[in-house]
Amino acid sequence: MRIIAGDLRGRRLHPPMGLPVRPTTDMAREALFNILRNRVEFDQVSVLDLFSGTGAIGFEFVSRGVKHVTSVELNPKCVDFQKRTAEEFGLNNFVALRMDAFNFLGRSRQAFDIVFADPPYELKQFDIIPELVLKSFLKPYGIFVLEHSKAHDFKSNPYFVEQRHYGKVNFSFFHKEQEE
Repeated sequence: MRIIAGDLRGRRLHPPMGLPVRPTTDMAREALFNILRNRVEFDQVSVLDLFSGTGAIGFEFVSRGVKHVTSVELNPKCVDFQKRTAEEFGLNNFVALRMDAFNFLGRSRQAFDIVFADPPYELKQFDIIPELVLKSFLKPYGIFVLEHSKAHDFKSNPYFVEQRHYGKVNFSFFHKEQEE
């Protein structure tokens, strides 16, 4: 796994073997950031990365110049890896929290410009994630990106904008155009 672009371009991520993660492929990650680059000025945004696993998406955001990334992951080995990597890269705008994503969504009052979520595909509460994020955690005009399998369809959500697929990876994009 590597950082694709930005200040950390080419830096490798070396997560320990056996982490319970399904990392987003480099190809899908590159496509995602090409889409976002055309919609967002990265240096103006804060990012929430839910179910963050190795933190690769969050590190890519930091590399591309976002103001701040909050990374939420339950697995302690993943969080330790993220913290060590952030320290190794000298990042002071990347915060890794060991917390259940649903607990975070129930407690935090902070809103973000971009929210990215890559929950386990078999998660029972998968289909309620857009509602939870869009209700309280996305700033007006913010973008929510949900990575999922083709088994999930979010086209009926009023904030749904589009779905893109790259191999087995699907991204659904949601846009909150104004305050409610």
